[in-house]
Amino acid sequence: MDVHEKDFGIALDKQSAEEGEITFHVTNEGPSTHEFVIFKTDAAPDALPVDDNKVDEEAEEVTDIDEVEDIGAGESKDLSVSLGAGNYVLICNLPAHYGLGMHAALHVG
Repeated sequence: MDVHEKDFGIALDKQSAEEGEITFHVTNEGPSTHEFVIFKTDAAPDALPVDDNKVDEEAEEVTDIDEVEDIGAGESKDLSVSLGAGNYVLICNLPAHYGLGMHAALHVG
């Protein structure tokens, strides 16, 4: 699945996927470094629990699945994960980036 990050947004080539092994090909098209974090949650993409200008990765509303850190401008990195049926939110969790709109929803099932 292709993921495009930029200052400040995340775009997926699809909003749904079948459960099982999924490889995310994350490309940073912006001038700033970003990261890519996957949470399983039933919360809306823009309503995750925030603490100190970042999503609280330990909050009970979210289950932290996996992440790729330090994706530099113009770089691409892959992340392969096995996802079960449910709702996921994909974000950049660097300070303030989530609040500026770097989040996208993915339904698996």
